[in-house]
Amino acid sequence: MDVYLIPVGTDRYELYCEDHGDIDTIVDAEPAAGWLASTYQKFKAALAKAEEERQTGRTGAHEGPRTWAERMTDRAMCLVAEKIAEQRLLWRLRSETDVQLFYPDDMTGDQAWITTRNMLQSEADRHRKWTIIDAIIFGVTAPVLFVVPGPNVVAYYFGFRMVGHYLSRRGAKHGLVEVQWVRRPSAQLSQLRQAIAMKSDERDVQVHRVAAELRLRHLATFFERTSVHPA
Repeated sequence: MDVYLIPVGTDRYELYCEDHGDIDTIVDAEPAAGWLASTYQKFKAALAKAEEERQTGRTGAHEGPRTWAERMTDRAMCLVAEKIAEQRLLWRLRSETDVQLFYPDDMTGDQAWITTRNMLQSEADRHRKWTIIDAIIFGVTAPVLFVVPGPNVVAYYFGFRMVGHYLSRRGAKHGLVEVQWVRRPSAQLSQLRQAIAMKSDERDVQVHRVAAELRLRHLATFFERTSVHPA
């Protein structure tokens, strides 16, 4: 697995890996049992549906008329799936043993690893907090499933969030403890740092050139979404 330490601002970084849409690979690795199994399978199905619609650009069709509650459930689940799918990097780390860390060559390997380690620890702490919070809310709202007919959008929402945060925390902790990281300096990533201060058109050209050289087809979109440009 290749992970890239992307400079997105002054002393600010984001970890990035290329998204291959491999939902089965990154989700099926985690076993589930009991009440969690049902939520886990619904979570996986919503992710797969959102991924298919994202890649094809077509909204899935349904047989027969849809109730308002069903339409709202579909909408809520797709929004959740799209949001938590941003955590794919941490999910994939759960099954990795060796990872190449590419970092800007204007910093040292030790600096890159300290930055990466601090980010992983921060993510582990953050996702642990939200796993607990969402589990509590899910526990409160889930019983309504047995009282009110139709889909329980609120319970599904927090149930899916809980699973996503749980998987992300597992990935961050695995990356800190189990993964062997090999550090690789990258001149192209240093060029991304330079691009931050460029004008919009120049920045766009430079970022797309770097993405092409690194063969990362989604990097330009990720950089534009996460980078902070000087005022």
